[in-house]
Amino acid sequence: MKEITHHLPEWLVRSYAAGSLGHAFSLVVATHVSQCDECRARLEAEELAGGVVLETLEAVEASDDLRARVFDGLDEIVAPAPPAPQKAGIYPGALIAEMGSDTPRWRSLGGGIRQAILSADKEGSARLLYIPPGMAVPDHSHTGLELTLVLQGSFSDETGEYGVGDVEVAEDDLDHTPIAGMGEACICLAATSAPLKFNSLLPRLLQPIFRI
Repeated sequence: MKEITHHLPEWLVRSYAAGSLGHAFSLVVATHVSQCDECRARLEAEELAGGVVLETLEAVEASDDLRARVFDGLDEIVAPAPPAPQKAGIYPGALIAEMGSDTPRWRSLGGGIRQAILSADKEGSARLLYIPPGMAVPDHSHTGLELTLVLQGSFSDETGEYGVGDVEVAEDDLDHTPIAGMGEACICLAATSAPLKFNSLLPRLLQPIFRI
């Protein structure tokens, strides 16, 4: 495996440690840190710093009403699922747990490109993308944040080349045309906070159908 050269920005790691990231972006962060020693160490440092801050806070006496509501809420918590396997093929444990399987449910987008939507809510969506070697994703810009983590193969665009484990952070000032590298197909985990803005007519027409 090549060295990871495109890492998570500090603010994303800090937000994940604080529990303030939405589900789609948290899935990308969890998957990346399972592959990247550097970002995992930064996450552990952020979690340790957060623990130190909590220890310095003064205790506040809870009211009887607050205590009762907390315990009522505990009754509604579902027991956590068994730990996910560390990895199955190219998919780390966080993705296996999300998919409920080690095989994505692919849906064709045309031209050999496929997707598997993993989650979607008001804070964003997460999906797997399969892009054949040498195939380009239609030129687009963004109306929010997009994280793209490479699981297999590679892709390149106006900002550089991304291989396995690399994360591209695309904000609304980036207009790009990702192209899968030659060799094996590029499989990515992508999370977006808002729909993409395609520059060509046909992708815009198909966008509501494919939920991109």
